[in-house]
Amino acid sequence: MRATFALRNAARTPLIRFLGKRSTPKSVDHTPRVHPASPTGVLPDSFAAYRAKAQQHGPLGHSSFTSGGGVGGRSGSSLGPVQPAPGEFFDRAELPARFGRLAWTEAEIEAIESGGASMFA
Repeated sequence: MRATFALRNAARTPLIRFLGKRSTPKSVDHTPRVHPASPTGVLPDSFAAYRAKAQQHGPLGHSSFTSGGGVGGRSGSSLGPVQPAPGEFFDRAELPARFGRLAWTEAEIEAIESGGASMFA
């Protein structure tokens, strides 16, 4: 007997059983209300007023960022050259030689390639 054929012909019964008939409430109040944990206890006048005061990783609606005052409002060349401050470096290769990477020894290469087994053999 083929079990998959028998299972395919069986009637599917859901594993969840609900009590009573499905019904939705006739009247649902959708008027905006202040959240119980709200610090001010009042609703904002409008979404625009809320967004003007909101912060998400920095100010959202301030004109300094959108009308040419910030990074996104001007071209990169108009912001001027980018030079590191004295004592700061952009790349590891620019550091003095004492901070450079050390060369691998043959023993370290052998230990890595053998998975550490050569250290105990």
